[in-house]
Amino acid sequence: MTKRYPQNIMMSCETPWDENYQFMEPVFRKQVRSVIDKGFNHIYIFGTAGEGYAVTNQQFKEVVSVFRDETNDPDISPNICIIAMSTHQAIERIEIAHKEGFRIFQITLPSWGVLNDEEYIKYISEVCNQFPDSKFFHYNLPRAKRVLLGPEYKILEESIPNLVGTKNLRTEILDIHSIATHTKELQHFWGEYAFPLGCIYGESSLLSSFGSLLPTKTKEFFELGKTKNFEKLFPLLKEMINMQLLFEQTGLEKPEVIDGAWDKMIVRASGIDMPLRLLPPYKGFDEETFDTTVQLLKKHYPDWLE
Repeated sequence: MTKRYPQNIMMSCETPWDENYQFMEPVFRKQVRSVIDKGFNHIYIFGTAGEGYAVTNQQFKEVVSVFRDETNDPDISPNICIIAMSTHQAIERIEIAHKEGFRIFQITLPSWGVLNDEEYIKYISEVCNQFPDSKFFHYNLPRAKRVLLGPEYKILEESIPNLVGTKNLRTEILDIHSIATHTKELQHFWGEYAFPLGCIYGESSLLSSFGSLLPTKTKEFFELGKTKNFEKLFPLLKEMINMQLLFEQTGLEKPEVIDGAWDKMIVRASGIDMPLRLLPPYKGFDEETFDTTVQLLKKHYPDWLE
């Protein structure tokens, strides 16, 4: 069965803010160009790492416009993540990006209250049906207070033709099995830990956290899964886990932070002058944490860094 979206690597581009929390357009443009130059063409903005939950509509418009300018190329497949609290909020933001020319979107479930069965189906259906010329992914994250599994995705796949895939950070093997085996046409993008397991059950795609910093290893990891070379894939997974645990070692000694704090360290370590600050009230890591983290990677994984 042909998937509704091609198998690939998807990556986020983060949003840089200056000391007055103004959008730093030159830094953002440099980051987007760097990711594309490294061979990653399926890229997006405004997920959790991109602070899509925190931006105002004016900030959303500003960043979307610049992102469109940098990705307006038939060889690039950019998408916009929409984090909203209601159907109307989601549609309003999609309309902004749609007018700029975007036709691929991610949507989360509203997180203020848990959606019941009728509500989650209605929400995703109404948003997707409002834009029949566009493609949609469901961003399946625990912060929405409801995680969808295989049976729910089967219902959505059968009823919403322009729902093309999911973005999952699930790591529980039974959850991965459920999602991967209940659908035939949806393209599932898995995080590094789950990607090899997803590949066991069929065609899977990679949601990469470290692609900007480790492009060669990331592509190698993806190709091993794509070709189902499990003999080499799982040993590399072991090393990927060890590398990520090392990357997180210093930061985990600090107060807990939201995901974007980690992602901005990754982008900065890749050579982009990305500020570590996040939109308030959230806080990023300090310079000492960043410097220590980078030194650990250079010491233990020098051959991985580029």
